[in-house]
Amino acid sequence: MNLAIRKPRFLVIIAAIFALSTALLFVPFSKASASINYGEEVVSVAKLYEGEKFKMGGTTPKGFDASGYTQYVYKNAATKLKIPRTSADQYKIGKAVKLNQLQNGDLVYYATGTKKGKVSFVAIYIGDGKFIGATSKGVTIVKMSDKYWKDRFVGAKRIIK
Repeated sequence: MNLAIRKPRFLVIIAAIFALSTALLFVPFSKASASINYGEEVVSVAKLYEGEKFKMGGTTPKGFDASGYTQYVYKNAATKLKIPRTSADQYKIGKAVKLNQLQNGDLVYYATGTKKGKVSFVAIYIGDGKFIGATSKGVTIVKMSDKYWKDRFVGAKRIIK
């Protein structure tokens, strides 16, 4: 009686293997390729630190200042870019971008200090007219159209190739 039970199970297993093998013969196999959108990836990494506190001279999640934050994000994102330490020095690199051409991951620059027009703040553009940056309130998302920021905008740069 055991033999009668085993034969149908054995045949079912053989039939399943045959069906699977046949199906695999007709499945097109191609090399999967994935490309990284570095701008979006930078934004994803930047958002991981939202809410971290502000610290003058800070360059780690224990506390960031504006340029320390952008430097840290770019270094730890897939870009692995090493960018200068200060906002003013970061403004010297990359390709200038117009406001209407901003893409995720572009750097946006502001004059928040006492010298009008002199870059003193940098943040990362995240789309929809917003940036994420280490402000005096910590790492936060801000609308670029807010009067304070709009009045102090200096320019934007693309450093991701």
